Amino acid sequence: MDALLTASTAADILDRAARSYRSRAAGEVAAIGIDLGTATCVLVAVDPQGRPVWVDSHPTAAIRDGVVVDFFAARDAVARLKADAEEALGVSITRAGTAFPPGVPASDATACRFVLESAGIDEVQLMDEVTAAQAALQVVDGVVVDVGGGSTGVGIFRDGRLVTVDDRAGGGHHLDLILAGALGVDLDEAERLKREDSAAYTGVLKPGLQRIAASIRSMSRDADDLDVHLAGGAVMVANAAEIISAELDRPVHAYAHSLFITPVGIARTLL
Repeated sequence: MDALLTASTAADILDRAARSYRSRAAGEVAAIGIDLGTATCVLVAVDPQGRPVWVDSHPTAAIRDGVVVDFFAARDAVARLKADAEEALGVSITRAGTAFPPGVPASDATACRFVLESAGIDEVQLMDEVTAAQAALQVVDGVVVDVGGGSTGVGIFRDGRLVTVDDRAGGGHHLDLILAGALGVDLDEAERLKREDSAAYTGVLKPGLQRIAASIRSMSRDADDLDVHLAGGAVMVANAAEIISAELDRPVHAYAHSLFITPVGIARTLL
């Protein structure tokens, strides 16, 4: 796996993932990663070198803070993504990985396995979201932060090894709540505005991003010497890295197409 991680930079991998969105790329299918997100379920197929060959997503509200709150909706989202991927790739998907926030109980993590099995995937590998994100970003020494819809997970990596991992409530859903309250719109409209024109609402969203920064600080007190790396769809907000960096007073790195980081990492972990 280490050799695979050096084959492509994180930026190259994520750019290829974006270009592979619902568009079949050349390459053999070697592994499948499925991210059961709070707002979006994402499926990524990678080749033997860990490069994405197919990416697809489906909106879902079946997961909340890493907990399956609507099992059948989650199953249906995975089953739809699986069927579309099988048709596009010409393969039968019987093995895949998925991830859970590091703070959820083992019983809730196991429910994620049951979702995939119920959708027709026989062999399911579980991992935490921070470990998955690191597999895509290839961080050797740094603080990897996975900001999901409901929670923020933080992992400290030194010499490529996970030293500690933690999780706190607060993520993209809370940004939606702030925006909805400020603008007097419903949550669906707030999510749309956040995705399509977040730069217009930087001032409104800033307190939510500062809250995320406070969570990062509390979970990485022994790693002030390390840069912070942001993953997850919730941080695809204009000026997120700059606001969080100012709060932490340390370098913070954001990545284009960060929604794909965790599912890409899930798939790469299976190689």
